[in-house]
Amino acid sequence: MRKFSSLALLLVCSCYVPLTLAADGSVTISAPANGAKISPSAITTITYDVTPGSAGDHVHLYVDNGEASVIRKLKGNYSLDKLPLGKHEICIKVVTKSHTPTGVQQCIKVSVE
Repeated sequence: MRKFSSLALLLVCSCYVPLTLAADGSVTISAPANGAKISPSAITTITYDVTPGSAGDHVHLYVDNGEASVIRKLKGNYSLDKLPLGKHEICIKVVTKSHTPTGVQQCIKVSVE
C-alpha cells in the first residue's frame, strides 16, 4: 500500500507541473525592439514567438488598439504595411477559438521618423 501511495503522489506531482506551466502562456516580440525608430518608407516585419497556454488558440495583431490581423501561426514573421509618421503601439494577443483575449500578450512601442 505504501508503494502505491508513493507512486500515486509522484504521478500527481509530475502531471500537475506541466499543466500549470502550459496554462501561463507567453508572447515574445523579438523584432522590432521596443522603442525602435522605423523609416516611413520601410515595411515593418514583426518577429514573434507565442506559447498560447491552455485557453489560447491563435493570436491577433493590433496596431494602435485596432486589430490589424488574425495570425494562425504561433511563431514566425508578419509584415505590416507602412506605418504613418509618429508613435505607434504594436501588440500581439493570445485569443480563444471565439476570439476572446486570454490576457496573454506583449506590446511594443515604435516611432516612425
